[in-house]
Amino acid sequence: MIKHKNIFQKVTIALLFSISIFAQKQARIVEDFNKNWNFKLGDYPEAVNANYNVSDWRILQLPHDWSIEGTFDKDSKTKQAQGFLPAGKGWYRKVFTIPASWKSKTISIEFDGVFKNSEVFINGKSLGIRPNGYISFSYDLSPYLNYGQANTIAVKVDNDAQPNSRWYTGSGIYRNVRLVTSEKLHVGKWGTFVTTPEVSTKQSKVHLEVTIDNDNDTAREFTLVTSILDAKNKEVANKISTEKIEAKTFETKVHNLDVLETQLWNTENPYLYKVITKIYEKSVLVDNYETALGFRFFNFDSEKGFSLNGKPTKILGVCLHHDNGALGSVENIHAVRRKLTLMKEMGANAIRMSHNPHSLEMMQLCDEMGFIVQDEAFDVWKKKKVTNDYHKDWDAWHKQDLVDFIKRDRNHPSVMMWSIGNEIREQFDSTGIAITRELAKIVKSLDATRPVTSALTENIIEKNFIYQSGALDLLGFNYKHEDYKDFPERFKGQKILASESVSALETRGHYDFPDGIKAWPTKHGAAFDGNADWTVSAYDQVKSYWGATHEENWKTIKKQDFMAGTFIWTGFDYIGEPDPYPYPARSSYFGIVDLAGLPKDVYYMYQSEWSNKTVLHIFPHWNWKKDQEVDVWAYYNNADEVELFLNGKSLGIKSKQNDDLHISWKVKFEPGMLKAISRKNGKVVLEKEIHTAGEASKIDLKADKTIIKNDTYDLVYVTVSTVDIDGNLLPNATDLINFEVTGGGKLVGVDNGYQANLDSFKANSCKLFSGKCIAIIQSNGKKENIQLKASTGNLQATIIEVKVK
Repeated sequence: MIKHKNIFQKVTIALLFSISIFAQKQARIVEDFNKNWNFKLGDYPEAVNANYNVSDWRILQLPHDWSIEGTFDKDSKTKQAQGFLPAGKGWYRKVFTIPASWKSKTISIEFDGVFKNSEVFINGKSLGIRPNGYISFSYDLSPYLNYGQANTIAVKVDNDAQPNSRWYTGSGIYRNVRLVTSEKLHVGKWGTFVTTPEVSTKQSKVHLEVTIDNDNDTAREFTLVTSILDAKNKEVANKISTEKIEAKTFETKVHNLDVLETQLWNTENPYLYKVITKIYEKSVLVDNYETALGFRFFNFDSEKGFSLNGKPTKILGVCLHHDNGALGSVENIHAVRRKLTLMKEMGANAIRMSHNPHSLEMMQLCDEMGFIVQDEAFDVWKKKKVTNDYHKDWDAWHKQDLVDFIKRDRNHPSVMMWSIGNEIREQFDSTGIAITRELAKIVKSLDATRPVTSALTENIIEKNFIYQSGALDLLGFNYKHEDYKDFPERFKGQKILASESVSALETRGHYDFPDGIKAWPTKHGAAFDGNADWTVSAYDQVKSYWGATHEENWKTIKKQDFMAGTFIWTGFDYIGEPDPYPYPARSSYFGIVDLAGLPKDVYYMYQSEWSNKTVLHIFPHWNWKKDQEVDVWAYYNNADEVELFLNGKSLGIKSKQNDDLHISWKVKFEPGMLKAISRKNGKVVLEKEIHTAGEASKIDLKADKTIIKNDTYDLVYVTVSTVDIDGNLLPNATDLINFEVTGGGKLVGVDNGYQANLDSFKANSCKLFSGKCIAIIQSNGKKENIQLKASTGNLQATIIEVKVK
């Protein structure tokens, strides 16, 4: 290839003139294709035909999850792991028109995720199937379209073979769909790969590979232009080259650029650039394509752990499943942003995408908000975990799925490691050696800039064949924190991460007073000696037999410099896997935040350890029986001591000793006020009060935003509680709250975070649990202010208004 000078160097007058007259239109058209789909549960193969009658089908907007709309059923084929919700088959259908003038263009449809076994038809023609429900994919519609006339697209979704997962998956076209129109000469699907071979604040180098598709019947000569823009959209680098490409083929072109005075991406300041790729034919813009760019360098070290941009950094991570609570698997960027904001405010700086590719929105927000990402491809290889899981598709699809996964996500600066598997059963036999090497080789062929890891459960070398493959750059271990101290000797020279840890259990706002830590079961296979109401104490004292409490794990991790960090199981409760309880429990207990997005008390332990916020959090609530002995805990930081008062009387000063992460008092209950004061060097740092709540006086509504867009996607989350005349939360309230939404919004979900709540997530009412619940309102496209009316019993209804713009 011809080597071109940097744009900031001298260029010829003719070249400058030719660039100046390039048309500045948007050549690529990306259309939201989510609206006005018809949907019906069941199997309707005739729906591919244009004259098929859909008068009794629903009209809806994607993304859509039909499972979350169903009722909980103890006998559901999805079983406990998927929360007892229905699955089955469903069909989607849409009629649309393409302008006659677009016949010379390439038109494709992009699906971010369909669960699962999708088959897409255009005008009766099958475009293909995709079994994997987490993989993004696209099809070229161009050869089959009726230009200037009606077209029918139909999508069959088959999630009937159950069980097929160890957690809730949802069913349907649950992620976004786009229609992409470009000229025949264009950047291919996931067609850019940007790397930064050298990074420094003074000057950084950018290596850009661009795959160009030429769908024309003739060869083409074109001009390829690369521009790098900073966060203020100021151009900081530019490269131009003249290229040729043969007909009906694709080729990769390379541009190398330098960026001076580089702003680095990190978890505190996730500074993003963007790379704009443009293709011109005879001075006419025929395609433009944008790629995210973040300058950062990182390193995993066998002795010192992890560093980012040369700064030692502990990975403070959480594992997240893909569901969004009461929305089910429906992907909505506002729901994801709320989830990540809660994690960021807690102090987390990393997310593990458990145990499958997550959405484009999740990846985009991790870039923008500053999270280190462990991107994970598979939970299953050839050996099954449940009857109908991915092992059935492995032979035919794992190569294509892995390639598409890497290509889609490799430009995200947040991604710093590729995980090829979670708790894979092939680690226990010799087949694991060959498969590990195969997968690692595929990853490295597509991206050699990041380490390959796998989440392992076996830390005995002779028994772990994935480790014996020698193909992993980074060893991820799940649980067994008590063995970490031996790892430097056992795995000499290896880089090590706690890829999954803790698995402690809590129910928000419910408090038992056990003596010491309670593991379930006390021995493998024994029943859990739990509560009759399927709750678990919110004190950090209940753990799985394979795991640890939150405090046990963090005390271990923070002492081990060689450990790159930890990913807590899990940041949020998720639908399904309600161990240790059977039905009616239908969602997990492992989260630091409950399914409704309401933090449990242990959230503040992490905030006191992981964040820069000054913390003083005391619990439990203060509504108990007279003289009942209550364990009062406090999480705090940036202070030497905490003094506790009950109705003005000091109960003593305490401070954390050695490696303590909380302090506690045993207090006999009497109504009134519990008050904590933290001090440093004798000066007050923070004060916190908890009051005994009286009779319910009103319904309290708190919205997480006061203005939303009228775009049919934006969400507002409203936290609902009952309070007494002084505004104190009633911690034991279980009132049924009825909701009515008018104006520019609709109610799309309710929840109270109680793991055994069998009421529908789509109801118009919700019972309070531990005094709280949430209502989720979505824009309906009307430019009218939204009013939410909440009512219950004899209390006066409360109305809250949200502006729509």
